[in-house]
Amino acid sequence: MNQAANFGGKNSETTNQLWKYVSSLEPDTMARLSQPASDEVLQVMERHVVAMLGQLPSEHFDVMINTSRENLGRLVASAMMNGYFLRAAEQRMAFENMMQDSATPVGDRPSEP
Repeated sequence: MNQAANFGGKNSETTNQLWKYVSSLEPDTMARLSQPASDEVLQVMERHVVAMLGQLPSEHFDVMINTSRENLGRLVASAMMNGYFLRAAEQRMAFENMMQDSATPVGDRPSEP
């Protein structure tokens, strides 16, 4: 049995369909989907992962993290959910800024450099 399809410990029809879909994506599509939309999102995600794992200066410590397959799955799921949340928040912020700009009369808007 394909271990990747059974990563979460459940072998359901939905999991297999999702795995088939992700596996069918072109490499360039996967690369685009894997990249954060902005540097701000990347920084927040990095801080989130560091907060979950902890950070010690690599020049003084040889850090090795051991975990179970189940806990690693939870960590990945948490990072994914955080990424989805941040993307939604980023889109909402852009939408609110656009609405605010459209409500401001043209003469009152700050000039762009």
